[in-house]
Amino acid sequence: MLHFRPKYSGLYKPQHFYDLHESFINYHRSERTMKRCEGKVPNKTRLTFPKCFFPRCGAGLPSQRREGRLGPSEPSRCHGDRAPPAALSAQARGERREGRCACALSARAVAVETRLSGRARSAAAAMSSGPEPGPGIRPGTGTETGTGTGPPIGPGPGLPFLPGCAIKDPTKTSFHRSQTLDFKNGYAFFRLPREGIGGEALFANQLSQDELDDLCTKGTTLTYGQVKKPAPSLFTPAFVTYDKKVLKFDAYFMEEVASSPEENYRIRQVGLYYYLEDDSMCIIEPKVKNSGLLQGKLMKRHRVPKNEHGDYYHWRDLNLGIDLTIYGRTYRLVNCDCFTKVFLESQGIEVNPPEELVSDPYTEQRRAPLQKHIVPAGPDPFRQFLTYDTKVLRFYAIWDDTNCAFGDHHPCIIHYFLADDTVEVREIHKRNDGRDPFPVLMRRQRLPKIFVDKNKNFPSCVLEITDHEVQEWYSPKDFGIGKTVTLLGRTFLIYDCDKFTQDFYREKYGITDFQPVDVNEKPLEKVPQVIPPYNGFGIPEDSLQNCLSLVPKPPRKDIIKMLENNLKVLRYQVALESPVPEDKKRRFILSYFLSDDTISIYEPPIKNSGILGGKYLKRTKVTKPGSTPENPMYYEASDFTIGSTVEVFGHRFVIMDADEYVLNYLERNAESFPAATVQSIRDHFFPRKVVVETTSSGIPKKDLDDLIVEVQKELKLQEPFNTRQFHEAFHHFDQEGSGFLDKTRFLNICDRFHVPTNTILLKKLIDYCSCDEDKIGRAAPPPPPPPP
Repeated sequence: MLHFRPKYSGLYKPQHFYDLHESFINYHRSERTMKRCEGKVPNKTRLTFPKCFFPRCGAGLPSQRREGRLGPSEPSRCHGDRAPPAALSAQARGERREGRCACALSARAVAVETRLSGRARSAAAAMSSGPEPGPGIRPGTGTETGTGTGPPIGPGPGLPFLPGCAIKDPTKTSFHRSQTLDFKNGYAFFRLPREGIGGEALFANQLSQDELDDLCTKGTTLTYGQVKKPAPSLFTPAFVTYDKKVLKFDAYFMEEVASSPEENYRIRQVGLYYYLEDDSMCIIEPKVKNSGLLQGKLMKRHRVPKNEHGDYYHWRDLNLGIDLTIYGRTYRLVNCDCFTKVFLESQGIEVNPPEELVSDPYTEQRRAPLQKHIVPAGPDPFRQFLTYDTKVLRFYAIWDDTNCAFGDHHPCIIHYFLADDTVEVREIHKRNDGRDPFPVLMRRQRLPKIFVDKNKNFPSCVLEITDHEVQEWYSPKDFGIGKTVTLLGRTFLIYDCDKFTQDFYREKYGITDFQPVDVNEKPLEKVPQVIPPYNGFGIPEDSLQNCLSLVPKPPRKDIIKMLENNLKVLRYQVALESPVPEDKKRRFILSYFLSDDTISIYEPPIKNSGILGGKYLKRTKVTKPGSTPENPMYYEASDFTIGSTVEVFGHRFVIMDADEYVLNYLERNAESFPAATVQSIRDHFFPRKVVVETTSSGIPKKDLDDLIVEVQKELKLQEPFNTRQFHEAFHHFDQEGSGFLDKTRFLNICDRFHVPTNTILLKKLIDYCSCDEDKIGRAAPPPPPPPP
């Protein structure tokens, strides 16, 4: 906040107060004043001055500091900082506790005072002659200070607050307002000011304004009782009473037209609206299309002046049948609405009868029907134009462009203009038809029908045709439903026309048949697809996809069946049925995969047999004999029985044996297989069960299992051998598949694979598995040693 010193008159200058302040400082610095403050000289006359006149710790005027008259290290003793408490009077001690200074003025102070001017001396006397200030009150201000610092001191009692009647505290240099906005954790918030202007401490009031008002009137209430509140007045402001209430008048005014030969004046009809809530008015002219005038709100809403004396129009000045002059334009009020009439009559105003609203003569002339042109009776070159102007024949046609490459049927509209016998052809476009959106196929022109002498050696499309070169032009008789016309080399088939064209031909040519021609394209007959015969490559379902689509897709698979029968395989031992003697001893393993009904055949290799074993048939579906490519039938699990023959791509295999898993699977799912298939597998495995039961009837099963474990441990210490070849050798010598081998042959096999049979454990196991003196059951051969 900036402070400036106002310009004072010559009667008084504020510099006198600074001289007084400097005189008091010099006085207190003197030795006599110091002794009087310490109590050595009796107090005679005491004047109380503000604390700012006697600064503590040498804080004097800035001018005194610069001149060196008051040093900062020279403390003032006027406050009694170093004086003993006993030397001060009771009033001084009380004033010291309250933060004020009371110093006695000597005769020197009075002498200094005489040097002041008369007005300054009278002002100082008025300040010193005031009442004794109370605690916390500045002398001559009557305001609460607290610490004794604050804004300029006000005048004493009886003095106006004018320049020269107040003393400014020179120790205060900061007059800015306290900051009330602050930031905390990135958010701005408001806080109450802690210091006022000049550095005074502010204390927040703990009571609201309503509570302070109650405290001020509390004494009267306790003495005289509660004051009765008067009843609220029935006054309602005008903006509430007359809200949204408008008086509406129909009026018109006459406007001169000076620059038009067709009219001298025009009548403009307007609506005058008077708003009762604030006595404002506005004038609105209804907009007329193509009027050429700036219509709408002619006068904005405001209070309209009535005369030069400052009066405004009131609703009492409005009535029907009067002329109202507003801004130099005279309006004639002719009618009003029902609300306006009722309101004026309720206020005691007699409403005049309504008048007829005058219309504009030029507007009425424009609304009159146009006079028809008189057609001359005799021959006239313009008779056709005057008779058939704006009359057009419309035909719907099809342009067949299928003879060209990528040609199609284009729907078109042929317009024949009767006024000048011209023809125009427009093409009808459909959405996303792939053609450029050019609506005009042939521009409007006269089209020749027969030429006088057509030059066939030169293209006619670039020749300029004149009237004498054309023998006949196209006319309305050349067009009709069902006719084919050739226009500039394009052939159009007319299949329908509109109602005006039908009426024209009915009156002109007497044609009554206007049945439209059906030009809808007939759907093409679907040619039956002939599937070629199976060529033998792949499965028939996979080869069939090449015939159904250009990009073949793999045939669909039964996912549920694949998930349920995953890793479920039925294995059979089959023999090749062949007249070749070498093939009779060949044995194969046929695997049937239940997940997708595929078959794979594997031949175990035999050393020195002259035949390479391995994969004989990869995993694939095999059709039954007699099936056709159109209706293929594949082998199923129910077709495999002991002794049955399986034909695989011209090769016949006889099923000799099966895995025990086959028997267990068929017995678990007996309801899904024929009874003959299940019984065939059971009959095949019945002798083996009997042998096993016979051989193990005299030995507990636990002892036999323990013996097998001991034999495996013993064989593990021997030289490892091929377990698979060991099993294949047993199957090879058991040609009958009975599950029994001669004891001599069994021992020979063991010797060939270097299996020690002279150990006690193996002899005991061989004795357990022997069902006769010369035969050993294959169902329990000596266990092979486990892998190292």
